[in-house]
Amino acid sequence: MLDIKFGDKGEIVIGGRFDAAQAAKAEAFFAGVKESRLVDLGDLQYVSSLGLGVLLAVQKRLMGSGHKLKLVNVRGHVREVFHFSGFEHIFEIEPAPPA
Repeated sequence: MLDIKFGDKGEIVIGGRFDAAQAAKAEAFFAGVKESRLVDLGDLQYVSSLGLGVLLAVQKRLMGSGHKLKLVNVRGHVREVFHFSGFEHIFEIEPAPPA
């Protein structure tokens, strides 16, 4: 199950599993995002290729108007997915601090 919401400081907080079954929920949420935002992935356990595609589409849309998503607290397996997919060249990514 995907949990996606705005945090206390206006950041986007994503947790759980971001897979094909949750893509429509994420697309609906991101449709309302019109400006640069931090996206906290600290509680994200899994992201599929479709989840990556949703984030990429949002990034491209925002970049067209001079805005962007910055991914923070990216850890473990999720960090590896962003690295091996080459998304670290598309997004500014801040790894999670060491435990």
